[in-house]
Amino acid sequence: MATTTVANSLTQRVIGALALDPTIYEEVEADPAATSQALWIVVLSSLAAGIGSRGLVGSTFSGVVFIATVSLLAWAAWALVVFEIGARLMPEANTRTNVGELLRTIGFASAPGLLRVLGVMSAATIPVFAVTSVWMLAAMIVGIRQALDFRSTGRAVAVCVLGWALALTMAVGIGLLFGPTLQ
Repeated sequence: MATTTVANSLTQRVIGALALDPTIYEEVEADPAATSQALWIVVLSSLAAGIGSRGLVGSTFSGVVFIATVSLLAWAAWALVVFEIGARLMPEANTRTNVGELLRTIGFASAPGLLRVLGVMSAATIPVFAVTSVWMLAAMIVGIRQALDFRSTGRAVAVCVLGWALALTMAVGIGLLFGPTLQ
């Protein structure tokens, strides 16, 4: 008797990603149809960062667009760096992945970033961004571990933290060079 599996809905996948459920990350890793879902999560998470950043200094529309764009570029840079580190520099013997699998899992790992929109309330901006950043890092550790077939969570932590630090450095650099000036 053959068994069939039914894919979870997008909502179930987002909830599972928020809950750091490794089976959800395995599901989206194996489902090429989840690529567009992951892309939407990344884009909406970046928009949430732009909107939520208004709570800091009451950003203008251009400031919101700038923060959302930097957030999206930082994610893309981080994804590229993590792929290179995890798949090429620090793979385990059983690491088998491709760019699509990795992008799907870490795309869903951006789900906590959707909550950054709550930062629009000025008293909540810094706590919201701090909590969602740590939550996203934890989700990305789970996603990286699943996508790169790591047995060691420590290796996934090392790949994510190193990649996050490099991507954050690039984002800050871009922000300092091209960002709006504060007066």
